[in-house]
Amino acid sequence: MRGIAQEFKEFVMRGNVIDLAIAVVIGAAFGAVVTALVKDLITPLIAAIGGQPDFSTIHFTVNKSKFLIGDFINAIITFLIIAAVVFFFVVKPMNLLMERMRRQPPADPTTMKCPACLSDIPIGATRCAFCTTELRALAAIYPQSAAITV
Repeated sequence: MRGIAQEFKEFVMRGNVIDLAIAVVIGAAFGAVVTALVKDLITPLIAAIGGQPDFSTIHFTVNKSKFLIGDFINAIITFLIIAAVVFFFVVKPMNLLMERMRRQPPADPTTMKCPACLSDIPIGATRCAFCTTELRALAAIYPQSAAITV
């Protein structure tokens, strides 16, 4: 009987657990980089164009309760900027890279259309499984058809 320590060791040493831990650490580091990019470069750029970089002073009061809608607006703007940075600087370039790497010739077809009923049938078939048309007979009648070669 295996001990609980051995089972725990096997669980922790599984590849997917380690991969997940690495992904979390790298994701946190990447999040810090993107947050710094937004806070230190993009937000001041927007402030230079729009005039106000910080909306945290905007608020209203109801029955002595202060509603800080400016902080909420800041959070929404930060989220949208971070999402745009991730999309345009990570997602789009990775999609383009993956598309370029996937350039494979198309696979040879394994099916053809039955000339009588237009059902998909295996290329090597001698009779259509759907309409029971004999394909050899059609090849003799229509020799110009490239799809019927039996």
